[in-house]
Amino acid sequence: MKSVLLFLLIFTSFSLHAQESLEKLLKKHNIKSVPYISVQELAMPKTEAIILDAREIDEYNTSHLQDAIFVGYNHFNLAETTKILKDKEQQIVVYCSLGIRSEDVAEKLQEAGYKNVLNLYGGIFEWKNNNFPVYNLEEKETEDVHTFSKTWSKWLLKGNRIFKEEKEDE
Repeated sequence: MKSVLLFLLIFTSFSLHAQESLEKLLKKHNIKSVPYISVQELAMPKTEAIILDAREIDEYNTSHLQDAIFVGYNHFNLAETTKILKDKEQQIVVYCSLGIRSEDVAEKLQEAGYKNVLNLYGGIFEWKNNNFPVYNLEEKETEDVHTFSKTWSKWLLKGNRIFKEEKEDE
């Protein structure tokens, strides 16, 4: 019984620590210029948001949220994206790995006059960490999630971490 309680205590403190760390990470990199939406809110059946993936093509090709539209980050094209987004009142959710790059893309949409733009808190990592499904290019459910690098992969707690090996500094 003591070992079960000890396990629960350690697991709970790890989960809280991970959330606190994610909160600190997002505070460090984001200015909260775009409101967050939680993965739980986005997963609700009545959510009819347009979902934009602000990661790079390798990441999107590995897995993405269902019905997500790839818009990229390094080569994000506002003019091309606005051709897809006809209604400036429509709810738009932008996500990336953790919610850092997506804030930049979401800001550009806000500046272009979109009124209901949200940033997915914790991105696809938080989505997968909460057991929500991700899909490959064939739109089949997968456990693979591109974590960008070994460094960022620590934030993905569930699923298979996919990334290119980083070169060691010489």
